[in-house]
Amino acid sequence: MDTETPLQFAPFSSALDTGFWQKLSQNKLNLYGLDEQSKPVSGFYFNGDPPGMTPRLSVDFSAFDSDPTITPRFFLAHGTLHNTNTLQKFKECDKKELLDTEGKQIWEDIQSGKVLQEPAYLARFLALTHADLKKYDYYYWFAYPCLALPDVLIVSNNTLDETFTPKQVENLVLSYDTFQSGKKSFCGYFLVTQNGEEIQIDDISKTDQLIEKSKQDELYFAFADPCTLESHPGWPLRNFLALISYKWGELFETVNILCFRDRTRDGVRDIKHSLILKLKMPKVNLTDCPKCVGWERNERGKLGPRHVNLSSSLDPAKLAESAVDLNLKLMRWRLLPDLNLDMIGKTKVLLLGAGTLGCNVARGLMAWGVRHVTMVDNAKVSYSNPVRQSLFTFEDCLNGGKPKAVAAAESLKKIFPGVESVGLSLSIPMPGHSIADKALDQTVDDVKKLEELIDNHDVVFLLMDTRESRWLPTLIGGSKKKIVLNAALGFDTFLVLRHGIKTAASESKHVILGSPIPGNQLGCYFCNDVVAPGNSTRDRTLDQQCTVTRPGVSMIAGALAVELMVSILQHPQRAEAPADTGANDQQSEDDCCLGMIPHQIRGFLSRFHHVLPASQAFDKCTACSQIVLENYERDGFQFLQRVFNEPTYLEDLTGLTQMQQETLDDEVWYLSDEETEPTTMEMS
Repeated sequence: MDTETPLQFAPFSSALDTGFWQKLSQNKLNLYGLDEQSKPVSGFYFNGDPPGMTPRLSVDFSAFDSDPTITPRFFLAHGTLHNTNTLQKFKECDKKELLDTEGKQIWEDIQSGKVLQEPAYLARFLALTHADLKKYDYYYWFAYPCLALPDVLIVSNNTLDETFTPKQVENLVLSYDTFQSGKKSFCGYFLVTQNGEEIQIDDISKTDQLIEKSKQDELYFAFADPCTLESHPGWPLRNFLALISYKWGELFETVNILCFRDRTRDGVRDIKHSLILKLKMPKVNLTDCPKCVGWERNERGKLGPRHVNLSSSLDPAKLAESAVDLNLKLMRWRLLPDLNLDMIGKTKVLLLGAGTLGCNVARGLMAWGVRHVTMVDNAKVSYSNPVRQSLFTFEDCLNGGKPKAVAAAESLKKIFPGVESVGLSLSIPMPGHSIADKALDQTVDDVKKLEELIDNHDVVFLLMDTRESRWLPTLIGGSKKKIVLNAALGFDTFLVLRHGIKTAASESKHVILGSPIPGNQLGCYFCNDVVAPGNSTRDRTLDQQCTVTRPGVSMIAGALAVELMVSILQHPQRAEAPADTGANDQQSEDDCCLGMIPHQIRGFLSRFHHVLPASQAFDKCTACSQIVLENYERDGFQFLQRVFNEPTYLEDLTGLTQMQQETLDDEVWYLSDEETEPTTMEMS
């Protein structure tokens, strides 16, 4: 077909995969934050679509890869992403300036010859986006920047089989496959030279050499054409023509263009429908950057952005997983850029006690992104529990009540399916609670399970009702050097305490009053005791059997215990972080990004007040002193059995008995002195 009409081009239509939006959301949260600087991205297009398909530029999750790998027979397009922080900024952004900036870059690449070495830079795109990460609303507007030349006229427009013989077409396919096989990814721009039946394909960087060797009608500027229309080439030709006009426009009256279309139909490869255009190039002096055009029209055919909401198409579990971390990741944008969320998320936490404290601590852990929680308790849910213990409902109380730990773990999964929660019913042997012979095997098994649980977790919370039930996990946690946190409640008071962790450098040294105490010298829950823990459940009235406390106390204590754990994890020394009492205003260089890390938090709700005492480990402590740890590590259950069955064994072992006797002797001598004074006075 011979004619002289202006050449028109079929524009791209953006095809964005769901994976692109998911990856953009992840990058926005984890990498970009508030950064609105442009980011390099990539896309790809295809020149083998069947008739009737709109030329598409596809962008998927791989768009953000620094070294994108493009599927064979697809062609790379370099892009620039501009993601705005607000929808208003998206609307008000200067679109003309963005497009002109891209156009100038294309023009510079043409002038410098960069596109001769990397032709993919001729097929560029621009993506202006805004991502509402709470609602999964995404606004976007794509542009395909191209340098607009004066009208290029079509001299002739024919299909490949109208111009080339069958043998030439066959040789073209063979030469094309050989050319592309030597590339890392398929090249969308190349040169074709025809010499009789022979066909040769070369890089466009060899154009000058081939022009000297070839006749004008033997040289074809070729490109991978994504268009399927019989009368129009695709958009990638526009910048190619700008390159041809700038570099070689003075050498040609007309230019041969091969619109290479590589279609497979019914398993048979077909390129005969490719177009060969003979174009009359305008005589222009391209010294300045030509005008740049290319903003995409929306689905209504108007220049404007598009919008997509993915909340209904995404997996609800995946939606929940990304949504629950949103608040945490937003902290790193402005407030806490050094916050290590990965460390928190990977921490395995063991909760010993699934009652009022256990429920509140578990909820706090999930809010901080902890994904592995094991809960241990041997009680069942009673009718008095659900109003105070936030993981239980009325249904959990029916038919005698569900095991607390199991019900709490199931509740965590209902709240967030992504959490790995396990509930175990387990009794913890206690000092002062002697073991009958028939219960010996069960006790051995319970101790072994508790040791395995503590060994397999990073942090242990002691949240039980009785004092003596905290002794064995305190001992095991100290031996295995785990982070152990205690929370205990009074009627209107509470204690949150972290245990010191014994290391090779744990020798107790004198600490100046008010100075931080090293983490390896801190005391445990039992370090302030001068007696061994005993059976506190014997002969108790109803109000002593239940934890009678103001309802808000457990929530406060549970929240503080979780916050203390997170602060410890963020400190460079973790469990060995020194304890700050707040008495010294000077902060060390190694301070946690979340602030100070106390040893104890003692709260008094009657005065809405709390204090931050710190105490060194007691060398006669019944739970963490060196002699207790050594006996446990050497004798194992035999040592524990004596502790359970012999009420005074721990006091005798640690020297508390001797200390108590010495104290009693001092009191006797003091009383004797008081009694003799009056007698002496009377005699005088």
